[in-house]
Amino acid sequence: MHIPSMKEVVTPEEWQLRCDLAACYRLIAHYGMSDLVFTHISATLPASITGRADQFLINPYGLLFDEITASSLVKVDMQCNKLHETPFPVNPAGFTIHSAVHAVRPDVVCVLHTHTRAGVAVSAQRDGVLPISQQSTFVLASLAYHDYEGVAFRADEGPRLQKDLGSANFLMLRNHGLLTCARSVADAFLSMYVFESTCRIQVDALAGQQGMDGLTPVPQAIVDGTAESMRVQTGGMGGQFVWPTMLRQLDRRDPSYKT
Repeated sequence: MHIPSMKEVVTPEEWQLRCDLAACYRLIAHYGMSDLVFTHISATLPASITGRADQFLINPYGLLFDEITASSLVKVDMQCNKLHETPFPVNPAGFTIHSAVHAVRPDVVCVLHTHTRAGVAVSAQRDGVLPISQQSTFVLASLAYHDYEGVAFRADEGPRLQKDLGSANFLMLRNHGLLTCARSVADAFLSMYVFESTCRIQVDALAGQQGMDGLTPVPQAIVDGTAESMRVQTGGMGGQFVWPTMLRQLDRRDPSYKT
């Protein structure tokens, strides 16, 4: 499949964002968090690039995550109008979810949503994320829940999702999956990696268990201090601390995400 390069068409700042977002798609696939073509990651374009604050990049619906490149990403506005020539459609459920978050969270650059087996399993558990692992403490420090309303085609779900998310950076979509939002693509990826690890650990820990019986909870005081722990662990860099490592991994495997 030939996709014309956008590198000379867009600004250097937009091209860098496209490369980072395409890298994130490849990494989600590499770490086993994709769901064929049915989930989505978006990144908002700052007003300094576009002259307005209502445009974002999202995946070309129909491509596997390990096929996505910087040039194949689709730029849309808040009405889902495509802002450049592209043969690809946009996932309507993806647009509903991502536009809702970007509309009310100006602090957020990247929104990442998955349907992993472990994520959906924990989202269906009555008690949600349990404080039973170091990973869970990072999630619990900024976690919200949104009840399932069916496939997210309807625009009227947006205000309820916005209200449930509030200022949280982790959102568990009940019976559906996981969502992270962050100030950068790197932060959103690291948050999702931790969220997914939290769910995988919980599913394994609960195998043969009934609720928390037989499990050792993390003390609430430790959960409450997690934000500072993350700051110390990454030297205040958040996801940017690991992002260069992730890009080197991709470059060794297949650098075509940058095309």
